[in-house]
Amino acid sequence: MVEEWIFECLKGTGKLFLNPVFYYLFFVAAYLGIARVKRERNDFSVRAQNAYFELRQLLPLGLLSGLAVSVVMVGAGAAIPVETIVFTAVLTFLWSFTAKIRWMAPVYTLGFAFFATMFAVEQQWPLSSFAKSVVNTEQSIFPAIAVLLSLLIIAEGFLILKNGQKGTSPKLIKSKRGQTIGVHEAKRVWMVPVFLLIPGQALQTQFEWWPVFTIGENAYSLILVPFAIGFYQRIQGTLPKEGIKLLGQRIMVFGVLLLLLSAAGYWYPLAAVGVAALAIIGREFISLRQRVAEDNASFYFSKRNQGIMVLGVVPGSPADKMALQIGEIVTKVNGVKINDEKGFYEALQKNGAHCKLEVLDVNGQIRFVQRALYEGDHHELGLLLVQDEKKWDSEAV
Repeated sequence: MVEEWIFECLKGTGKLFLNPVFYYLFFVAAYLGIARVKRERNDFSVRAQNAYFELRQLLPLGLLSGLAVSVVMVGAGAAIPVETIVFTAVLTFLWSFTAKIRWMAPVYTLGFAFFATMFAVEQQWPLSSFAKSVVNTEQSIFPAIAVLLSLLIIAEGFLILKNGQKGTSPKLIKSKRGQTIGVHEAKRVWMVPVFLLIPGQALQTQFEWWPVFTIGENAYSLILVPFAIGFYQRIQGTLPKEGIKLLGQRIMVFGVLLLLLSAAGYWYPLAAVGVAALAIIGREFISLRQRVAEDNASFYFSKRNQGIMVLGVVPGSPADKMALQIGEIVTKVNGVKINDEKGFYEALQKNGAHCKLEVLDVNGQIRFVQRALYEGDHHELGLLLVQDEKKWDSEAV
């Protein structure tokens, strides 16, 4: 029995490479990286993370999340109709064309696929031979989709909590008063591959070579499905890690609540419909609440009367090696008090071989950092700042 499961898992994994969503998500991640670098160079004449950063975030934690979801779904014997998987893939492509990356989250792809599946069955669409699994399946199919949706929302919250705060992108915008201020953006897509049980011989009727195995009196096919999780958040009123952490926690709690409610669907099938609807409405409410809070918050990354605030740090730069952090305020450079970018640059030139900074950290504590400078270091220290209205020749000092 164990050998059969291992064999089926290997075959199911191989089918992942037949899914166009798998390749499309690599394209989306690459596009996000290129677009971010282009914008950062326009704002600061230098990029923060390189263009491959989003690609590197696509899979690692997603694999872990997918494994956890797979264990629950397969362990519970929860089967998902193949047409729901098809609808989810189609919606993943459609929502990506809106340029709103967050619409690629499971609540908008799988959530709407849930209702598309119901509509197709109720209207008795002339489904193709491989898409008739719902018609001949018990009503437990829809509660299973609700459970999967809840688990993927929990996975979304986990990924936001653990990965969303990494490599947020600094950005310059104009306030309502016309002043240049800084914000941070997190725009990312993750891939969560999940093993799913497909009921009956739904796939084998179309593909004779597709493996089928039985559990008790029921026949199933095993397939590894890549789910997309799109994420976008703009942070202006707090440190990026704090704002993103709070959002991730709220989504995880919301997902757990949905998971508890979705269990009721096995006794009351209509409850699954309520869970799917609540998931879409509730997730949109969480996003709306976060956006309203940010729009009404005062700007954290703005010009200060004393010192200059660190909006971003280029990885591998001298500033990064001095452990300067986003949100810290540089008050002195080589013993000279500074008030703006120009003063920072001029004080840095006073000693071309050494740099000593007095820094006020995010907890209000003063600390000193210093480092020997080498040729070119004083021009490219690696700090991204809220620019003066009149930009200087060196915008990333």
